[in-house]
Amino acid sequence: MTVAEIAEWLKGELVGDGTREITRVAKIEEAGTSDLTFLANPRYLPYVKRTGASAILVARTFDIASASAPSTLAFIKVDDPYLAFLHVLKRLTPSIDPFARGIHSTAVISPTATLGDHVSIGAYAVIGDGARIGDNTRIAEACVIGSMAEIGSECTLYPHVTVYHQCRLGNRVTIHAGTVIGSDGFGFAPKMDGTYEKIPQLGIVVIEDDVEIGSNCSIDRATIGETLIKKGVKLDNLVQVAHNVVIGENTVIAAQTGLSGSTKIGKNVMVAGQVGFAGHLEVADRSVIMAQSGVPSSITEPGKTWFGYPVRERGRAFRIEAVIRSLPELARDLASLKQRLEEILKKL
Repeated sequence: MTVAEIAEWLKGELVGDGTREITRVAKIEEAGTSDLTFLANPRYLPYVKRTGASAILVARTFDIASASAPSTLAFIKVDDPYLAFLHVLKRLTPSIDPFARGIHSTAVISPTATLGDHVSIGAYAVIGDGARIGDNTRIAEACVIGSMAEIGSECTLYPHVTVYHQCRLGNRVTIHAGTVIGSDGFGFAPKMDGTYEKIPQLGIVVIEDDVEIGSNCSIDRATIGETLIKKGVKLDNLVQVAHNVVIGENTVIAAQTGLSGSTKIGKNVMVAGQVGFAGHLEVADRSVIMAQSGVPSSITEPGKTWFGYPVRERGRAFRIEAVIRSLPELARDLASLKQRLEEILKKL
């Protein structure tokens, strides 16, 4: 596609030469001739003047005159450069489909299972008694779908995904390799002799439509009732979701985050990596939890950004962090003042 064709397709405003051919997309610091790149983060603004790309996607408000860009660089102004970049990426770089069509001869499928139309099941996958799988769903090699589990239509399960008995997945759910849905919650009651008695985990996991879960995640079944992942949720790799957790619609959670039992996360929440949530708390809608934070109690104010352990509103947390970093100098100054005070007292 030419630069002009891309601009027209994206309904963008072209500034510069639109005749050059674009063959691939690349990051702004790595782009070369015939590449399209984008600028969404101001941190990468210095690269505009030295990028080797033929064209760049920028916001409609971007000031081209002040960018000191090469004269050969064409600009395409769009509403959202990052999303526009993703659209072009998918068009110019078609993905390889790793799923074979049909049902592999080594798959083990219970005669009481129900399969929809155009279902694909890979080698050595196991489909348990009474399981139901919807139309156009693809299940890769070595997956296990437990008895009475339900998988909706147009779902994609990558190799070695396990969906325990009775758990339910909605439509268009994607689960990456190694993830386990419906393992027992971590429930043990202490006994007088110092040992523990396992608490039966009798609930299920329910995952609603359009959810994507990364690799090697664990979503525990409820003690009673449901562990619930609502529609549009996106989980990164290595996320632990404990029993009876509820994650609200369109919430995103990054890697190595852990949610303890009965935590309730609101809608459109953004959780960065390595965040820990104590159990039996609630997080308000549109909250942002920054990386490596700890949440020991409920967050009731929607739409705020939080950081640290225990989490505090970002501005206050940063002020506290600045004071902590100054402690060595403050301690030295305090010791000096103490010494001077002692000298003055001696003179008096």
